[in-house]
Amino acid sequence: MEYLTLHHLNGSIAILKGVTTASYNETVKITSPGGPPRMGRVLKIEGDTVVALIFEGAAGLSLTSAATKFTGQQMEVALSPEIIGRKFDGFGNPIDGLGRIRSKLRRSINGQPINPVQRSYPRDYIHTGISAIDGLATLIRGQKLPIFSADGLPHDILAAQIATMSGMPPQNSVGRKLRPTELHSPKPQKFATVFAAMGISHETARFFQDSFDESGQAYIMFQNLASDPTAQRLATPRLALTAAEYLAYDLGYHVLVILTDITSYAEALREISSQQGEIPSRKGYPGYMYSDLASLYERAGIIKNKPGSVTQIPILTMPGEDITHPIPDLTGYITEGQIVLSRSLHQKNIYPPINVLPSLSRLMKDGIGEGYTTKEHPAIAAKLFATYAKVEDIRALAAIIGEDDLTPEDKATLSFGKNFEQDFLAQSPQAARSLAQTMEIAKTLL
Repeated sequence: MEYLTLHHLNGSIAILKGVTTASYNETVKITSPGGPPRMGRVLKIEGDTVVALIFEGAAGLSLTSAATKFTGQQMEVALSPEIIGRKFDGFGNPIDGLGRIRSKLRRSINGQPINPVQRSYPRDYIHTGISAIDGLATLIRGQKLPIFSADGLPHDILAAQIATMSGMPPQNSVGRKLRPTELHSPKPQKFATVFAAMGISHETARFFQDSFDESGQAYIMFQNLASDPTAQRLATPRLALTAAEYLAYDLGYHVLVILTDITSYAEALREISSQQGEIPSRKGYPGYMYSDLASLYERAGIIKNKPGSVTQIPILTMPGEDITHPIPDLTGYITEGQIVLSRSLHQKNIYPPINVLPSLSRLMKDGIGEGYTTKEHPAIAAKLFATYAKVEDIRALAAIIGEDDLTPEDKATLSFGKNFEQDFLAQSPQAARSLAQTMEIAKTLL
């Protein structure tokens, strides 16, 4: 069915009246004389009134001459093994000059609901080579572990380093008992990175592509740059996650999905909500932002009787470096922990500048292996957390009374804090430590 007029236009929002055939999330195609067709999707239906989001924006459209066609389908993406190594824009169009993907297999970018009973509990440890993560906030395959950062901090370098190391073979340096399927596997596990860029600079996108090329691992890129239409940012992560699910559950890949920047995504969500005239919640963000973010994050995991897995590392730059801001606050409720970067550590030239006290992995205790690590790893991590927490308290005290008036025990604790930051936290981006090395450094410090 095609409708020949629009009732109202506002930014990227088009409102139609007298519509009787629309369905939620249905794809629409809007054409106007002399202009290319524009794609969108149905956001809201109230009686015979339909609110549609135009991904390319509504600039240049006319209320009287625009024609809107309801396709009867949700937005879909073509899938085949040929998508590996390809680069797409934020709307799924190839931008690498290699032509479109020709495949009969097409799937909705909104994904399929997963029966919780069919989920497998994440237990396989992913070795990143970064002591602060492997030792204190262990990443587990199938987990969603965001990076909370701020402008000017090296979150991009950290995410690229994790992506490079996550494809390496499992580490067995501290006595983890490998399962028989791992010991006698005829071929190594397949690994791929799916990268979704939302509102980032061309320089950042180029950095990630160069990093993936240098690693030699399989990857797919979807990028919506800062200069691209804002409305496309709502589709970009869903395109990436649909591709990741195909690689994982159809082709048997272990997939790491990097989503950056979630803050740009949330701001696009706020902008679209404002254009619809919806009542805002905290700081102007829509009240449904929690469920919207959950629709992205909950697509990570492992499904029983499926060969692969989807692990997510969303990156968000905290507005004003405020961890209580709605974006990191809601993200922390949905995900299984977070990695928090510190500006003060960055100013000390410590890389990676991970603030270990607010950082955690809620799945760490379930994925660090058997035997030796089950007992010793959590115990060492707990001691490191407790001692470094004392360091922060004593530093605050020393700022008031002076370091000379501290007790010998307090001075020793301050010395531990300095050594912990320089020997445990700090390491070169090119240096990958085994878990055994991380544990030995920790025990020496303690």
